Formats: sequence, structure tokens, C-alpha cells
Amino acid sequence: MTHTDSALPRAPDSEFEDHEALGEDYALTPAFVEKVVDAADDGDGLRLRGLLEDLHPADVADLMGFLTAEHRMVVVQWLPPDLLADTLPELDDGIREEVLERVPHLTLAEALQELDSDDAAAVVEEMEDDQRERVLAAMPEVDRAAIESSLGYEEESAGRLMQREFMAAPQFWNVGDTIDHVRAQGEELPELFFDIYVVDPLNRPIGGVPISRLLRSARAVPLSELMEPVNEITVDQDQEEVAYIFEKYHLISAPVVDAAGRLVGQVTVDDIVNIIQEENREDILRLAGVADEDRGSSVVEIVRGRVPWLAINLGTAVLGAAVISFFEATIEQIVALAVLMPIVSAIGGNAGTQALTVTVRALATRELNSSNAVRTFWRELIVGLANGLILAPLIGVAAGLWAQDVAIGLVIGTAMVLNLLIAATVGVLTPITLSKLKFDPAVSSAVFVTATTDFFGFLIFLGLATIVLL
Repeated sequence: MTHTDSALPRAPDSEFEDHEALGEDYALTPAFVEKVVDAADDGDGLRLRGLLEDLHPADVADLMGFLTAEHRMVVVQWLPPDLLADTLPELDDGIREEVLERVPHLTLAEALQELDSDDAAAVVEEMEDDQRERVLAAMPEVDRAAIESSLGYEEESAGRLMQREFMAAPQFWNVGDTIDHVRAQGEELPELFFDIYVVDPLNRPIGGVPISRLLRSARAVPLSELMEPVNEITVDQDQEEVAYIFEKYHLISAPVVDAAGRLVGQVTVDDIVNIIQEENREDILRLAGVADEDRGSSVVEIVRGRVPWLAINLGTAVLGAAVISFFEATIEQIVALAVLMPIVSAIGGNAGTQALTVTVRALATRELNSSNAVRTFWRELIVGLANGLILAPLIGVAAGLWAQDVAIGLVIGTAMVLNLLIAATVGVLTPITLSKLKFDPAVSSAVFVTATTDFFGFLIFLGLATIVLL
């Protein structure tokens, strides 16, 4: 097992520590989960604590996803406050909401004091209004003020994301002054920090000194000689934009400033990793027309999230059926068309989804903008044409031999080439257009692309068949 230093397992010294929690893939083993379930069923709190106390908080959160609601509540009762505190931010949203409803507010208040302000604010945000008031009222004034200040910023903004704990030094200090100041902070030090931010008399960041560089330098060296330019983040910037800045400039941390340019917090790379994963997860789910779901989601919540998109798909399917009904006489005379036409629409739909996925990703990573949109469109169009010219002979020959009619092979081959061109067109233009209109291109693009390729796939194939074969 590999954990951080604070979570390294101790050598077995009691009957409760004879377990192997993680497999070689860093996933919880079924045997360990079963032991936890058995201990919860028996109400054996001491054994539960022995099983859980050496787990990393992320593994405890993962464990919660494998347990039923009843077992989760038993486990939570036996988590030490510090482990409960570190576990809460790691939980799936649905599970965290359930846990917060069951844990006494005094226990939550004690646990939240163990967290950095950004993590504490993220947990408090999930609480109901009355519970939030009770928990905050039970916390020391300094901690309460930090959380309330974070919650005052817009959701998914840098102000909500940042932690208010950071290390700063005036520009006239040297290395020795800074090191002595850091050592004097003791427990007041941020749990995680990588840079000392150098500030002017108005508390505006003018540079940063990486800790590694600070420790390698002589005590008499002024900070002004060591500091490097910093990428300032404003409190109102969207978290997705912050993640883009971190990724582009390979940042580990960045100072956050208010409207006056004063240093008010910092964002660190561990928060950005979570944001990137969250944004990617949302985009993937939206492309599939699925709401944000996790292991704690109920059947009702899942159905409520999926039914609207299925209803929209039902409506688009009716459009395709209307096209087919328009060519009913053609299909009655050439029954083979009924067998072959799904092939054209299916290939077109898959090709459209490929172009759509690539385009949505390029928009999200800002690799696609107005400067290269035309070039990207023509590239995808040429790719669609090339795919059509490769696949059309294959399906054309196969269909011609099967139907014993060369004309049918020519019709389906031509229809496939044309539909792949349409698929490339809508796969690129749909997300670009939605983005220009300030809509999320990942939300509704897939439905529109599939509907378009189905509609035109049936229309082109059956239309050509009517013209050529009848």
C-alpha cells in the first residue's frame, strides 16, 4: 500500500490491523469492504476504528461509495474528527449531502476547523440553510468569517475556489527574515503552499519565490533578487479559466487578488486537478445527455436527469420516421431498402459524434477559435470525404451482391459519402455555433448532430433510390 506520510499504515499491533485495504491497483479490496460491512452489522465500533484509522481520506470516501446508507452512518460515527474532516471534501456530492444530514452540527463544526478555508467552504455550501447557521455559529469567529467570506463569491469562481491561507513577505525582506517568519508561524502555516508571495506596501503581489529556491539561497539575499513574475488570478474569474491558466503555464500555485489588486488568497494545483476532472466529467456526461450522477444518486434523481434528453431523442426519432414514411411507396417496391437504410444513418451518426467530440474538446482547451475555425472545418470535411470514399466501395459492393443489383450498391455508396460530409459539417459547426451564442456546446450538440445525420441519411438514401431505381 502507498499513502501519504500521514496515512502510512503502522505495523500490526492489534487484532484490528490485520487487513490489507488496497489492491495493487490502489482500489479497495472486496475482502476489506466486507470486513467493514461485517463490523458495522455487529456494531463493533472498535474494530471499525481499527480498520479505518490508517486509511487515506480518499480511500475512506471511496469506501463510502461501496456501502449502503445504513452502513455509512455507522462508519461515520466512528471516524475521528480529523479523518472525518479530510474525508468530507472527497465524498461524492450525493453521499456528502446524506452524511451532512446525519452528523451532529457540533461534530461538523469541530471537523471543519481542521480544513483549509476552501475545503471548509465547499462542505458548508452543501448544507441546508438551518444546518449551515448552526454549524457556523458553533465555530470560532475567525474560521466562521473565512468561510462566510468564501461563500460570498460566485459559485465556480476563483474566490470560491481559493484558500485564504497563504504566505506573503514584504519586498524589503531577505531570505533569513522570510525563513524566520515561516518558522515562527508554527500551526498557523497553511497546510499546503509552494511559494512565498512578495507584496508591496499596499499588499499587492509583485512576485513570488518558490520554497525550493528560498531554501537554497543564502540568508542575506534579498527577496527582490529571487522573486519571479506571478500569474495573478482575480476573485471573479471562472474556475474553468483558472484551470486553463494553470495548465497552459504549468503552475503549481497562483495568488488571488481582489478588485483593488490586493492579495486575498491562493489557488493550488490540487484544487485545479479536481476542477479539471470535474469539468471533463461534466462534458462527457452532457455529450451523452446524462445529468451529473454519482454512486449516491437515487433512482428518482437518475430518471429525472435522463428522461428529458430521451424525450428530445424521441422527438428527433419521429422526424426520421416521417422521412421514411414519405418514401413508403419506394420501400414497398424495393424491400431491400428497408434493410440497408439504417446503415447509412448509423455510420453518419457515429462520424458526426467523432467530429463533435473533437470539436467540443478543442473548444474546451481553447485550441479552436475564430483564427483557425475555417481551417478546422475544411479539415473535418476532407476527413469525412476520405472516410466516405473508403467505406462507400465496401458497402456498395456488399449491398450490390446481396441485392443482386449494382444500382442499389451505387445508391448506398453515394448516400454514405454525402451523409458523412453532412456529419462532418454539423459535427463541427453545431458546437462552434452554440459556443458563439454563449451556450454550452457539450449540452445539446449530440442530440442535434444525431437528429441531422438520421434525417439527411434517410432523405438522401431513399431520395436517390427513388430517382435511380424507380
